[in-house]
Amino acid sequence: MTAKTRRRPPVLAVLSTAFIVLWLVLAAFPFLWTLWGSFKVQGDFFSRQDWVNALTGVHTIAETGGPFTGRGYYGAWVTKEFWRAAINTGIVTVSVVLISLTFGTLGGYALSRSPHRYAFWILIAALIFRAMPHITLVSGYLLPFFQLNVWGYLTTAIVVLVAINQPFTLWMLHSFFKSIPKDLDESAMVDGCSRFQAFRMVIIPVMWPGVVTTGLFSFLLAYNDFAVTATLLTQDNQTMVPKIASFLGTTQVQGNVMYAVSAVVSATVPLFLLVLFFQRQIVSGLTAGAVKG
Repeated sequence: MTAKTRRRPPVLAVLSTAFIVLWLVLAAFPFLWTLWGSFKVQGDFFSRQDWVNALTGVHTIAETGGPFTGRGYYGAWVTKEFWRAAINTGIVTVSVVLISLTFGTLGGYALSRSPHRYAFWILIAALIFRAMPHITLVSGYLLPFFQLNVWGYLTTAIVVLVAINQPFTLWMLHSFFKSIPKDLDESAMVDGCSRFQAFRMVIIPVMWPGVVTTGLFSFLLAYNDFAVTATLLTQDNQTMVPKIASFLGTTQVQGNVMYAVSAVVSATVPLFLLVLFFQRQIVSGLTAGAVKG
């Protein structure tokens, strides 16, 4: 088949390009609009008279003397101490990712190489546990946490998030390990490696994209969590998502809405940079788990 016959019809090419452009605009518009509005005052961004005020910044110019202002970011990060929530989020997410990947890689490798049938039932039990609503699991932890006087600490939230996330990492990494031929393990052990040395020096480097992909999903679960962190943490130990919700509250205070808008932008940018940095590993990891090696 020649290149000319493989070429798509012009109409189909135009339609597919238009669809992709439309999809990109619809997907990017909410964030770009929020980013633009975070440099405005509340009277412009939430204007009930004319949405054009959010573009021109009439009230922003009247209140600050310029079309843009960083008042929302200053209020969120300095006045409301959003930086504390950012540090707490970093501690929780990094801890959850490291612990989940450590146990997930060991458990996934053991289950993928196990000849026993109980490995299948362990995975089924993990899947059932993962399918349960998070708030159902959290409610079961509350009483013992109160009795042990450990409620409100970051360590408590980390333990619960790892317990919730571990079945997912176990399933993901198990599928990646299954795609790697057992011949690699056997060849390494023939050359003098122990089982753990074969796992650490031969298998892990091969499936590193899968580890990165699973780690990113674990990061997103801990980073975006609301139910666990809002229920188990005190106000001083809140992470970013519950902190943003607290800006709104049950009563509207002038300026708090813009604090929330600025905090949302601040919390979204690291996710964008993370995905942009690891995009190659993510794509190769997702495709590696679907191909039998």
